[in-house]
Amino acid sequence: MKKEFIFNEVSNLKGVGAQLSKYLKKKKIEKIKDIILNFPYSETDRSKIYKLNQLEIGKIQSIKVIVKKLNFPRIRNLPNKINCEDETGKIDVIYFNSREGYLRKLYPINGWVIISGKVNYFNKKYQITNPDYVTTLEKQGYVIKNIPKYNLTKGINEKKYRSISEQVIDNLPTIDDWIDKKFIENNKLISWKDSIMKLHKTKDAKNSQSKSYRRLVFDELCANFLSLSENRKRIKRKKSPKNFTNKDSELIMERLPFKLTKSQKNVLQEITSDLLSDNRMFRIIQGDVGSGKTIVSLLSIINVIRSGYQCAFMSPTEILSKQHFELTKKIFKDNNLKIDFLTGKTENKKRKEILKNLENGKIELLIGTHSLFQKKIKFKKLGLVVIDEQHKFGVKQRSDLAKKGGDNCDVLLMSATPIPRTMMMSLYGDMDISKINEKPAKRKKIITLSKPEKKINELWPFINKQLSNDNQVFWVCPLIEESTFLDYSSAKKKFELINKKFPNKVGLIHGALNKDEKEKILKQFLMKEILILVSTTVIEVGIDFPNANLIIIENANKFGLAQLHQLRGRVGRGEKQGMCILLFKDGLSKNSIKRIKILKYTDDGFYIAEEDLKLRGFGDLMGYQQSGIKNFRFADPVNHEDLFKLAEKYVNNIKKNINLKKYSFLLKLFDKAEIINLSDI
Repeated sequence: MKKEFIFNEVSNLKGVGAQLSKYLKKKKIEKIKDIILNFPYSETDRSKIYKLNQLEIGKIQSIKVIVKKLNFPRIRNLPNKINCEDETGKIDVIYFNSREGYLRKLYPINGWVIISGKVNYFNKKYQITNPDYVTTLEKQGYVIKNIPKYNLTKGINEKKYRSISEQVIDNLPTIDDWIDKKFIENNKLISWKDSIMKLHKTKDAKNSQSKSYRRLVFDELCANFLSLSENRKRIKRKKSPKNFTNKDSELIMERLPFKLTKSQKNVLQEITSDLLSDNRMFRIIQGDVGSGKTIVSLLSIINVIRSGYQCAFMSPTEILSKQHFELTKKIFKDNNLKIDFLTGKTENKKRKEILKNLENGKIELLIGTHSLFQKKIKFKKLGLVVIDEQHKFGVKQRSDLAKKGGDNCDVLLMSATPIPRTMMMSLYGDMDISKINEKPAKRKKIITLSKPEKKINELWPFINKQLSNDNQVFWVCPLIEESTFLDYSSAKKKFELINKKFPNKVGLIHGALNKDEKEKILKQFLMKEILILVSTTVIEVGIDFPNANLIIIENANKFGLAQLHQLRGRVGRGEKQGMCILLFKDGLSKNSIKRIKILKYTDDGFYIAEEDLKLRGFGDLMGYQQSGIKNFRFADPVNHEDLFKLAEKYVNNIKKNINLKKYSFLLKLFDKAEIINLSDI
């Protein structure tokens, strides 16, 4: 087998036809490399021979028995039955659709055989139906004692899949290692091929700290850091420096009703340095909810506009874009800027006008949704793209975005999702990272309380008081409809209950609604036509509702820390005191109690993200927050933190004089070659 063969379709393998290929595709096994990286989750130990009186129903076990009788019924659809026994009991071996001649050869009368298969019990007698293997005593030494078990789907025969897997694994080519030999020795790593063989043939796949598993983790992280490093080189190419003074941005800062935090000033300086440099900026501002990322981006925008360029500001939803538009007009009211607003709902006549004014340079700042990057939209001289809630974009999307902007266009991304450093570097290593870790001085800490759900009736007077004080309320439930399987609260059921308590004041929003329906309800809430909004977690995205000061979260113990923190950040955005009430059921686990205590103790999103990573694991954390990012297949920041650092160090050491050809196999193996468009490798 040549190494290039590894990246061919599974249909190239012997015994894999169109039907089997279809079933394998359902398990995301499309290429031969997918078989290589699909490790067994367990193994069946067939080394021990059991007496018939030792058998356990439902288990795969091996027996040594004597064949007493062969039963081949002449009635169609009836199974063939072989009666066997040992000194402790009797057993029937059942076959469906097997040839008589084949079974007579396999089971000689009065001959001893070794049989292995799943044990059942029927009519007061043990049975094995369609055993995995049968052999004579003379040939038992050739039987594989430990059989790997793979997680398969309906339509894929386990025996068939094992034969395909063995066909690949037993013929793996010897591949020159892409990691330096000295580095492998110094860090006690094993070769790639050895790791693959052991992960398929031993129990190493179940042990994330085994040498073979750790080598694979290291390889996956290297592929990740290499692709990010290469993407960074391609993005941060030469450009014409922006030419501006800070006069306008300084005047705006003087007019603001608050002073920038030290953290905001530092980030603004980092952005300014990027804009004035001759390398393209590709930077992410990471800041907690309410840390003031938007004002930093607007101060950067005015500098770029004064240097003779246009700017674009994109947000994921129309309502959030509209909020940014209104804020921008307010901030820039004395700066005589030409600002406009574009979404998918913009009327055709207005759209044509915007397109014309963009192309001739009459619009200096365009704010809107993803509509800003449609093919028809052309800027005369685009100098800066700002994207809010950037976690909707993965590495490939970021690369494509950088291309759209043009040679002299800088890119600034913002994320309100605090992410631990280990994850930050592995997700955004192609970017420069700025961190705002302070909140504005006037921003009040949200008071967080917890209450058992059985005391829910105590909340009605409290909510009534909030409404009488001209405040609004969020009520968050995990599910849309009542579940018969999960003991979670239903948003629909809760809406009906609250609507009875507060008629004509309650709205309902959830993920099953279409985009227009969601935005309509959110707008009603923003305009105070709705005073209580019952919701699932769709309200998590960073829209400001300055009048919403109370959020109640049901089944709070079912959410992760990071998600609870994001939800809590929906209130207290104005001048009034924000409050969060966490409702929980009795019988909380230790982890659930710990999560609630952490949330009551601190509002530091970065600390909360670190704790969430420890408590829930990276899969849960990233699954919730980073919808545009594919999770690692093997690496885990909690269990493999040392390997994250090691891989980062290795790539940093080689990236100055890197030969990507040497790492082509590695990049292809982990689907990173396409991200950086290495079509020649």
